[in-house]
Amino acid sequence: MAFPAPTSAKKIPATVVTGFLGAGKTTLIRNLIAQAGDKKIALIVNEFGDMGFDGELLSDCGNPHCTADDVVELKNGCICCTVAEDFLPTMEMLITREPRPDHIVIETSGLALPQPLVQAFQWPSVRASVTVDGVVTIADAAALSEGHYSQNEEAIAKQRAMDDNLDHDSPIDELFADQLKCADMIVVSKADLVDEDGMKRVEEIIAEHARTGIKLIQSRNGDLSAAVLLGLQSEAELDMESRQAAHDHHHHDDHDDDDHDHDDDDHDHHHDHHHHDDFHSMVVSPRVFASMDALKDAVTAALSQSGILRVKGYAAIEGKKARVVVQAVGRRVDCWFDSATDDKTGLVVIGLKEFDQPAIEAKLG
Repeated sequence: MAFPAPTSAKKIPATVVTGFLGAGKTTLIRNLIAQAGDKKIALIVNEFGDMGFDGELLSDCGNPHCTADDVVELKNGCICCTVAEDFLPTMEMLITREPRPDHIVIETSGLALPQPLVQAFQWPSVRASVTVDGVVTIADAAALSEGHYSQNEEAIAKQRAMDDNLDHDSPIDELFADQLKCADMIVVSKADLVDEDGMKRVEEIIAEHARTGIKLIQSRNGDLSAAVLLGLQSEAELDMESRQAAHDHHHHDDHDDDDHDHDDDDHDHHHDHHHHDDFHSMVVSPRVFASMDALKDAVTAALSQSGILRVKGYAAIEGKKARVVVQAVGRRVDCWFDSATDDKTGLVVIGLKEFDQPAIEAKLG
């Protein structure tokens, strides 16, 4: 299906925000939108799992120029693996929307590889109308300073030992390296939680994977303005060679870059990577907890289970009208009362494949 070119010859800039689970992507984007002034921003939020969460947090962003209608949630798995089915139709829809967005911000799942997503901007239905202004990768300083990526390293070691076909780094190592390799700007989040020596370790780890000359900016509570994050003008889709994944994911097209007039099925065939199969998610209907401490204890117990990477969503406390927002990764559990009036609850649990779902249900349900 052909889509009309925008009325203006100027391309819509798009910013891809990526980073590992719990690094702070949603907080950063929410602050970005709140400070965007009269700029009309459209959001594409990629969830891993069946329950929307980040999109709901972003839809009430405090900017009248960014409404709930400007937030599009893609929930059918990792965005880099569903480019043809989900991402491209969404982009084509935004291109034809009136009024056109001034900027498009895409929050990837913490499990997404940014390279296939950036390359999708070369497709005929998108490339004439949209350009990648920049890829912003968020790295968790608190986790990196302790030598991990917000994950249970014992579970990672077990996963690698069980996989006879695994002859490379763990999936999480690959994700981390690839997200840094693709970045035009790297935001080191939670910088207030590490000391000077810890930050030096973080910067050394990042330098091992990032391209030369990439901007590195420290952030506390996602406190970076739109002026810092937008307007990088990188045209990243035209610079794929320097952004190639640190490991071979077998998703390089076997044709020239100028020849992209193939159909969606063909695109999926050539992008034959399956890193998303290393992960699994479930949605738990949580019980009503006796107190905030009881909720935190239950989430902490869930995180301690082998292979669990992240818990996020909403839960209820006895005698409290407001539900509680839950954001937990690694050993860190953050909970606060939601300002919205919605009483819907549910907790998304993300982990390595084949984690013990009944055990998680018992901890939280």
